[in-house]
Amino acid sequence: MEFLSDEALAIFVPILVYWVYSGMYMALGQSMDRYRLHPRKEEDSKNLVSKREVVKGVLLQQLVQAGVAAVVFTLTGDSSSSAASYDKEAAQGYFYYLTVARQFGVAMVVLDGWQYAWHRYMHLNRFLYRHIHSWHHRLVVPYAFGSQYNHPVEGLLLDTLGGALAFVVSGMSPRASIFFFSLCTAKGVDDHCGLWLPAGNLFHLFFWNNTAYHDVHHQLRGSRFNFSQPFFVTWDKLFGTHMPYVLEERPGGGLQARPLC
Repeated sequence: MEFLSDEALAIFVPILVYWVYSGMYMALGQSMDRYRLHPRKEEDSKNLVSKREVVKGVLLQQLVQAGVAAVVFTLTGDSSSSAASYDKEAAQGYFYYLTVARQFGVAMVVLDGWQYAWHRYMHLNRFLYRHIHSWHHRLVVPYAFGSQYNHPVEGLLLDTLGGALAFVVSGMSPRASIFFFSLCTAKGVDDHCGLWLPAGNLFHLFFWNNTAYHDVHHQLRGSRFNFSQPFFVTWDKLFGTHMPYVLEERPGGGLQARPLC
């Protein structure tokens, strides 16, 4: 695999997006307390894992993701064939972009369904929650670079295998997957950033599954609700696990997502 091949970029660009995008949010959080869903001090007082351990856990998950992605790309084709296919489709103009849009839509549906099913089951199964999924809920107060902090088994099962399944089923090229998995990465970071910015957040404009929606899930009252991730709330609504919320000012400053049920 060449260093700048589509496959290599599809592996490493989302990792770069993760750290740059989460770093941006962490920097904003230092000076925008009025838009925070939790006070800054609660990141240390309520969370059950240190930021150092979170970084180590995320790096481990990304290492596993990179390895699995390399295997998937090796099994599904090579760089030269994918580049030739891209050039042929791109020559057809708008038809290529319609094809990519369809592939993104299919991948979103597949990934959402896969992650909803496993996420909900990990909450319902006491063994899986206690020994695996509870790792992620050590972050009672989510923050941006904690988005991919999971038990290694959960990271492999939900994120890595779910992403591989979405890639294969949708039929997207490695080049298109660079953008799709970068989008998934940025969306996950945004859902955990703990900031509700006043304007300009396109994720909040296009998706009801957003920072506040997922924050409800991390609260004690909402831990059995709002399992959907990363894009839509469809599965929660279909299976009765959707919990509405109201975004309101928090006593002492800032904002809070208050569950309505």
